[in-house]
Amino acid sequence: MSRIEGIPANRANPIVRAVYAAVKRTVAKMTGQPKLTPDIPVRAHRTSLLLGYCALEQAAAVKPRVEPRLRALAQIKAAVMLGCEMCQDIGSQQALAVGVDEAQVRDLYRYGESEQFGETEKLVLDLAVGMTSTPVNVSDETFDALRERFDEPQLVELVNLICLENLRSRFNATFGLRSQGFNEGSVCARMETAPPAHLSVVEPAAAGGQR
Repeated sequence: MSRIEGIPANRANPIVRAVYAAVKRTVAKMTGQPKLTPDIPVRAHRTSLLLGYCALEQAAAVKPRVEPRLRALAQIKAAVMLGCEMCQDIGSQQALAVGVDEAQVRDLYRYGESEQFGETEKLVLDLAVGMTSTPVNVSDETFDALRERFDEPQLVELVNLICLENLRSRFNATFGLRSQGFNEGSVCARMETAPPAHLSVVEPAAAGGQR
């Protein structure tokens, strides 16, 4: 159950009802299940914010330049770090659908030491972890290594996608939106409570400095 009630279709304005129908079509195309994800009726309390969010999602999905498997890994890593059950569910389903194998999904929490991931995959996951940590902890070393494998448009795409997953997951987790059964019966990435041990944590600078 969500912490607040979403706007049901029979009480939604025509614009919101059109969004509901479009989201169902998109989810059906992605997952084979024509469901309305529960975040959308919650967002519908502010129509302008709902439309802006949907435009952001659409822009992120159009003509991607980064391999689908890498996009999926980056998103699900951020989701499980933030404790979003809904994103954990649909993210696991989507990862398997685009070719991430079950062993990688199982080992996602320990990717740094796992033999299931290649160097590029580990770098993308390092980026997701660093961006999802507080404070952000993306080292120059990590970014330089990413630049050797991705061009600038691809880097912008990856960073934007991880930011978008942070938006989704923080919104959904705050409102208590749960798994919707998209990945029922399949392996699911486990939730995480801390960054992986192989990534150092940057200590926040002391405010004001010395006097």
